[in-house]
Amino acid sequence: MKLVINSLSKTYANGVHALKDVSLTLNNGMFGLLGPNGAGKSSLMRTIATLQEADSGSVMLDELDVLKDKTRVRQLLGYLPQEFGVYPKIPAERMLDHIAQLKGVGNAGERKELVQGLLEKVNLFKDRKKNLGTYSGGMKQRFGIAQALIGAPKLIIVDEPTAGLDPAERNRFYNLLSQLGENTIVILSTHIVEDVSTLCSNFAIICLGEVLYAGDPETAVKALDGKIYSKAIDKSELKYYNEVYSVISTQLKSGKLHIRILMEHGTPQDGFITTTPNLEDVYFSNIAKRVDINTI
Repeated sequence: MKLVINSLSKTYANGVHALKDVSLTLNNGMFGLLGPNGAGKSSLMRTIATLQEADSGSVMLDELDVLKDKTRVRQLLGYLPQEFGVYPKIPAERMLDHIAQLKGVGNAGERKELVQGLLEKVNLFKDRKKNLGTYSGGMKQRFGIAQALIGAPKLIIVDEPTAGLDPAERNRFYNLLSQLGENTIVILSTHIVEDVSTLCSNFAIICLGEVLYAGDPETAVKALDGKIYSKAIDKSELKYYNEVYSVISTQLKSGKLHIRILMEHGTPQDGFITTTPNLEDVYFSNIAKRVDINTI
């Protein structure tokens, strides 16, 4: 499968220009959509998921016109939105059975086999009789993936799936998503750089509705070799360094502010040391071109 997004734009009634001529090509596997809150990630996901109209542009899933043939797209789509609500007094097993009926699985025996298989896949089988309201945040996310997998979708969209999860739940979720990406297009929309570096073979950075970068993480990081420098400073000195250098990230540790700067040419003064670049440097160096990184 291939998903081709071409010149997609969207402006809301309040004047917010959420998507600005977005073009991307996605193949089978995990694709990360990385950007700060309000960057346009959810707007893009909702458009691909046929939940809102675009003003212009096109989205094609192989030969299928996503923006026009919405009914067919929804048959091929699995979607886990950022805000995923559950019915708190309904057991997971019964809820999945109901969703399977809504997706057209009419045979009771087939439906039971499907539901049990999905619950095992997301490691919830032993908790299948429990009401959804008793589930932890990670369990609810795994249930969300289970419902998204009903119907063997060709395209899966997960929007901010690991926000609020503890490290153990996040790791389990990583493993599950990695398995899904082998034979399906999986779009992972997030503002957490670690999600993309851990899971995705390709990614894009979006900010203020525009795609700033698209490619694979390894190549993106390698392009910054020898260009990233770091130093610990007093907080009172930040204004000076912002004026003199391209500061791409800051982190407070033990009362000292550790800053990282990007030097496209030359070597910085002031005692900076060269450091190994990472995907966060790629992210912040691109985002810094559009917004004040201290506000992210």
